Amino acid sequence: MSYSIEKPVNVFTKNTPADFFIVDVRTAAEVKAKSLPGAIHLPLQNLTVEALQQAINQQTVTPDKILLLCHSGRRAETAAKQLEGQVSQSLVVIEDGIQAVEKLNGDWVVTQGSAVSIERQVRIAAGGLVLGGVILGFAVHSAWFALSGFVGAGLMFSGITDSCAMGLILAKMPWNK
Repeated sequence: MSYSIEKPVNVFTKNTPADFFIVDVRTAAEVKAKSLPGAIHLPLQNLTVEALQQAINQQTVTPDKILLLCHSGRRAETAAKQLEGQVSQSLVVIEDGIQAVEKLNGDWVVTQGSAVSIERQVRIAAGGLVLGGVILGFAVHSAWFALSGFVGAGLMFSGITDSCAMGLILAKMPWNK
């Protein structure tokens, strides 16, 4: 593993702001609701080495570290895996994401409203599809039970592979732009 996972207290107290570059990989809606000033927003689904390099080139100082930030740390770790070995800076995932940064110092985080995270949107959509499949299976035709089975299989696959097709699709929806 060529990236590290660190607690915000370690990252922000042991480094000066010139040492690092913060990349927020959450959706636009999440960033609009709660953000860390100075962080560059590159949503995970749009994150490429080229996009990151372009954002770094716009800075006055080239940082030694790239801090990856998301809601809870999971998407930031996915971003680190995508980028590892392709950038010269060291990659650091902020453990527990913006939630932990806010707990460390609430004044650092700008809150402008609320947004439903992609993870919650997936749970809402999956639950709705399962419930719909069960209701339609009893009310219309038993073949509708297959919808619930399909969603259950998708959730298992997502848990095993730590990737979520529904999450990627939801991230592209207009309300998440």
